[in-house]
Amino acid sequence: MERFKKIILKILKWTGISIASILFLMFIIPILFPGTISEQVKIFANKHLAGKLDYKRTHLSFFKHFPSLTVSVDDFLLKGSKPFQEDTLLAAKEVAAGINLKSLIFDRQVKIDEIYVTDAYANVFVNTKGEANYNVYVSKPSDKPKDTADSGTSIKLDLIKLKNWNVKYNDHSARVLVDAKGLNYTGKGGLSEDIFDLETNLDINKLDFSLDRIYYAKQKTLHADLITRINTNALTFVLRKNELRINELPLKFTGFLSILKDGYNLDIQAASEKTTIREMISVLPPQYLDWAKDTKIEGNSDLYFHLKGRFSEPKNLKPRLKARLLVKNGFVSNGKAPVPMNNLNMDLNVDLPSLDTEQLGIYLKKLSFDLGPNNNFRAVVTTKGLNEMKIKADVKGAVNLQTLDEALGLKDIDIRGLMDTNIKADGIFSLDKKLFPKTNGYLNLKNGWLKTKYYPNAIQNINLVANIINTDGTFKSLGVKLDPFKFDFEGNPVFVNADLQNFEDVLYKVRAKGVLNVGRIYKVFAKKGFDVSGLIMADLSLNGRQSYATKGQYSKLDNKGNLILKNIKATTEYLPKSFFIKEGNFQFENEKMWFRKFFATYGKSDFALNGYLLNTINYFIERKGTLHGKFNLKSNYILIDEFMALKEGDNSKKSIDVEYAKVENPKSSGVVIIPKNLDVSLVANAKKVEFKGLGLNHLKGTASVDKGQVYLKNTSFDIIGSRMNIDARYQDESPLTANYDVALKVLDFDVQRAYKEIDMVREMATAAKNVKGIVSLDYKLKGDFDKNMTPIYPSLEGGGVVNLRDVEVKNLRMLSAVGDNIGSKAFNDPDMKGVNIETHIKNNLIHVDKFTFKVSVLRPSISGTTSFNGLLDLQVRVGLPPGGWIGFPIVVTGTHEKPKVKIFSKTGQGIIDALYNKKSNKIIREERRAEKKSRREQRKIREAQEKKAKNAEKQINKDLKEK
Repeated sequence: MERFKKIILKILKWTGISIASILFLMFIIPILFPGTISEQVKIFANKHLAGKLDYKRTHLSFFKHFPSLTVSVDDFLLKGSKPFQEDTLLAAKEVAAGINLKSLIFDRQVKIDEIYVTDAYANVFVNTKGEANYNVYVSKPSDKPKDTADSGTSIKLDLIKLKNWNVKYNDHSARVLVDAKGLNYTGKGGLSEDIFDLETNLDINKLDFSLDRIYYAKQKTLHADLITRINTNALTFVLRKNELRINELPLKFTGFLSILKDGYNLDIQAASEKTTIREMISVLPPQYLDWAKDTKIEGNSDLYFHLKGRFSEPKNLKPRLKARLLVKNGFVSNGKAPVPMNNLNMDLNVDLPSLDTEQLGIYLKKLSFDLGPNNNFRAVVTTKGLNEMKIKADVKGAVNLQTLDEALGLKDIDIRGLMDTNIKADGIFSLDKKLFPKTNGYLNLKNGWLKTKYYPNAIQNINLVANIINTDGTFKSLGVKLDPFKFDFEGNPVFVNADLQNFEDVLYKVRAKGVLNVGRIYKVFAKKGFDVSGLIMADLSLNGRQSYATKGQYSKLDNKGNLILKNIKATTEYLPKSFFIKEGNFQFENEKMWFRKFFATYGKSDFALNGYLLNTINYFIERKGTLHGKFNLKSNYILIDEFMALKEGDNSKKSIDVEYAKVENPKSSGVVIIPKNLDVSLVANAKKVEFKGLGLNHLKGTASVDKGQVYLKNTSFDIIGSRMNIDARYQDESPLTANYDVALKVLDFDVQRAYKEIDMVREMATAAKNVKGIVSLDYKLKGDFDKNMTPIYPSLEGGGVVNLRDVEVKNLRMLSAVGDNIGSKAFNDPDMKGVNIETHIKNNLIHVDKFTFKVSVLRPSISGTTSFNGLLDLQVRVGLPPGGWIGFPIVVTGTHEKPKVKIFSKTGQGIIDALYNKKSNKIIREERRAEKKSRREQRKIREAQEKKAKNAEKQINKDLKEK
């Protein structure tokens, strides 16, 4: 017994010593090695990270992520890679790396085998050019053979643990947005092995996913248990165990993915079998989930998904997508419903070969439900293709909408009425070939009623009888009849009758009459807070054939009536603000829609129009119609700046191109975008037009808009006290770029005033700072605008003449330097009155033709080149009396501020011009001073540089074509 006690005591003793030793080591090791680890972390970061890294402090501990020894950094901040150096890529409260203890103690090497990141925000962004902010890890391969004995930091991961992450992935090039909040992830496995199984556990509290701004998932919960076998040699991923749950819907994945040199090969199948309709409904947007809680839902559903094939961009190969959704024996009933929705069945199949929408097949083999006797709906629809779509459809039903409303338990909407429909269609639909399926059918709605929670009054007495028929599968036999469509709203009846025949050359007969309060009817459908108001009053009778207008047979048209708009708010996706039509009185007379009274405002700008639009009926009928018209426009004030696409405004429904451009260029104004479907001329008379602080007064002239371009002809305005005449053309290329041509003439303007008030004068003619008096200008230019609608100077091309009618040129540094070198102070005050200076601009250089002036008894002449950056390469000939026949050469180089003069020299120092790519709006090379070498050497260098620049430009053009 004594011996047994001694053994027990020894065991306890050594156990205690071991535990104490371990605890002592766990305490002392972080103290012994902090310098080694901290230094190695910094070295690793500096070598391998392109983004800016910042954190508050580092510390070692066994207890943060027991039992691993971890080096932790607090308040971690990593910026993105170029061109997103100022944007946050990853911010985290703590980033910790687990250290291999054996390597640390015996080899004094830092081997990282675990990663922990807590309370983090990741912002992954790809712009429209495909540039990503996450390329921060820089691999630096070495020419030296690998030496495993080298000291340093290495990563060989067995565990990744992410806790409480918010991740936003925004890809503008693919138009994809993924926003995950409350993400927790654990990944286990030999992540550095050639072949390993990665065990993944993933939870996301709220997940949003959208494509092309259409949300396919909104605030969904996601749970995933995954086992993926990864072969890093063959770059193959085999899905061994992959179970997902989206809200309440379970999904199982099987298959594989192999990464190839030119793409990838995959075969992935997903299924959610033997689930319920309620589980399927759980993936709907959040606003429908509250409805589902209070509604009895029964029935079964199955979902299948299969993606198989190779993806190769060079070989133009893409996989095939198949999907199927089955709903069986569905039952939906609200507690108060007298009759439930019963026998809900659906069989929907989707087939997308090669991910080609032109081959898209949609097969709705069955959609049916009942709402009691004689109250049911049935539909069978199949389509194949898109632009040329093969259609077969059979839709039939008689539904009491009030019964449907009560069965579903709809909370926000109250609908009533008897809807009866029977439509059969079989054939091909193609706008290009003017084909339409053989069709016979109708849709009738009697005694309809619509009321929402957003507005107290209902739209009542809705009656609609619509018939459609097509007998031979072409547009020619297509007929649509709407007789009648009428409703009452707040005591005002509205009715429309329409009879349309032969869509190859539409024969139309339309009658519309009524008063509609747009603001109030909008509130029936929309939530409060939107500023929409106005009144529409119509009394129209339109009768004619499409070709009557296109062939000029206007006497056969019988279009008449009035359309009155008051206080209407209108927006377009390319303008930041809304137009407010204060009053619009339109009168229809055969082929013309007259603007008898039209007053509108846009921001600070105001417009009064009278004139007409031509062929408005065709515009709405044709697939790509263009509005033609002729107007007189009057305005007190037009501010061009507020039309720029990226300016701030109240319009929230901007095009995706404008929206992305604004996100990527938040401080830019963009350019003015011109509608592509207008062919309109305007005789304009505006008291004041302002553009970027420059005021143009009493503008008069002719403006026209045609195919996305604006033309100004014989237009004049007052500027800096003078009258300027211009002809111009403007065209936008994107929300961020535009191009223009302008020919301008201005007589007798004050040079100093122009220099002080016009930015372009200060930047293009820096010498004007030392010129006083009156000059005239006759010049032509073409070029591009940048993302702030500022001229891109290297893009400018053109030329013209400046006449120095009555000027004083005093203390111009270039001339003063010449005078100082030849001993003539008269060069400080030369006589340049009446001199014409002709110049030509290209590639950021201004080429000056030879001109002569007077300096006392001398007759100097100047020619050569200067640049917008102030570089000089000018040849001066000083003519001696009498008459200046005999003279001597001078060369002026340097800059406007620091000119350099060489007397009796004809050899200057050339300026290598800039190169500009018009397709990408990029400056490939800025102008610069040529090196001081012989003419032969300069010529060879210039030829080599130009060849290199041309090759670079060709590469940019090639890249643009590939994109």
